[in-house]
Amino acid sequence: MLTILIRNSVVCVRRPHRSNVGDAARQFRITAPQESQLPNLSPYDVNLILRENEYIQTFSEDDSIVRSYESNQLGSNSPCEDCRTEATFLHKSGFICGVFDGHGGPACSQVISKRLLRYVAAGVIDRKTLKEVIAKDYNSQSFLKCHNDKADFVTEINNIYENSFTEYVQAISSESIEDIANEINNAFMSLDDDLSKEALKHTNMRTMAVAMSGAVACVAHVDHLNLHVASTGDCGAVLGIQCPETGQWQSKKLNHEHNAENLKEVQRILQQHPKEEHDTAIRNERLLGQLAPLRALGDFRYKWSNEIMNKYVVPAFGEHSVPPHYYTPPYLTAQPEVQHHILGPNDKFLVIASDGLWDFLTPSQVISLVGDHLNSKKVLEPMKLQSGDVSLLEVSKMLAERNIIVAECVCSEIELEPMTNSAMDSQNVELTIEIDDLN
Repeated sequence: MLTILIRNSVVCVRRPHRSNVGDAARQFRITAPQESQLPNLSPYDVNLILRENEYIQTFSEDDSIVRSYESNQLGSNSPCEDCRTEATFLHKSGFICGVFDGHGGPACSQVISKRLLRYVAAGVIDRKTLKEVIAKDYNSQSFLKCHNDKADFVTEINNIYENSFTEYVQAISSESIEDIANEINNAFMSLDDDLSKEALKHTNMRTMAVAMSGAVACVAHVDHLNLHVASTGDCGAVLGIQCPETGQWQSKKLNHEHNAENLKEVQRILQQHPKEEHDTAIRNERLLGQLAPLRALGDFRYKWSNEIMNKYVVPAFGEHSVPPHYYTPPYLTAQPEVQHHILGPNDKFLVIASDGLWDFLTPSQVISLVGDHLNSKKVLEPMKLQSGDVSLLEVSKMLAERNIIVAECVCSEIELEPMTNSAMDSQNVELTIEIDDLN
């Protein structure tokens, strides 16, 4: 990647790729006369920056299919518009996590990162348990135990959100569960609908900031061997699979990005609007020439009717807040695509990340790097023998396998070049979930 530093700033031009997912290239153009180049960062400085938001959580429960997860976040601006949340269920087995990539400000991503998983959690537990929970004094935090969550909403806005959550729970409690995928889909759509109602009913800068900004989301729900991945927008989820014979890593994408490179998604939008709008609904590979993801939560300036826009949005934000060629809204939906995958013995981990990672690394590269990282962790763990009688030959084989892993870790050293400040212009958030052995 070539980076040109101009007056302490870099303008990034993202070009669409035409080959495999993750091969996107970024090119940079000069926007001002060159003055002085920023100093390079040393490898030590790079590591400090990269590890500032690093977090690791290990689970000791034997009945949990998730052994651990690791998260990290690197922002290009402050406050960072990307968020992440991870939690375990309080009333059933399972693990749930999500990555949320915001745009137009951090408000929407911050809000849905704390609310969406709670909506999903209430929706996927059996209705008998749900009714038992709501018969007591409950709130939106009664269904999940969140990890690495150090803040909550201010009282004023929290009361609004709690009222919406109560109405959602009361509504689903009288309905039977169809399947997990439908419940997750309903949680996405219900929260998005609540964001709209809250902004129009409680008109203030907080609720409108959430409604006018937006976020894409990718959520993973793991329950025993069932993995559901729900995706709205252009985050990516990739499964790391290890071949038992060779030990080589393979990647498997579990979702499709909703952007202009997804021809099926483009056709879906064009079919929902008159032929006269086919040249304006998607222009310059963006929705109405403005929005890169073609699905998102929030972003109601692409969803509300013209009447609502003129009544609530224009007086507060001005005429420019209405997108050009805004004739037949809605142009945007929050509906996710939900994929179901049954975990097998060779499925070792899942990586979820915003496009800030996938723009620079292919799924195969990411899986290879994470796989090597997990192998190096195993070297430091005490060797565990299987229950029952174990022969000396079996112990010898296990020690030999550990020696091979040690040799591979030594040989797979990664060399980092000094990083310039501008090379970190792309913010991203990444989650890696390690799956316990199923053998």
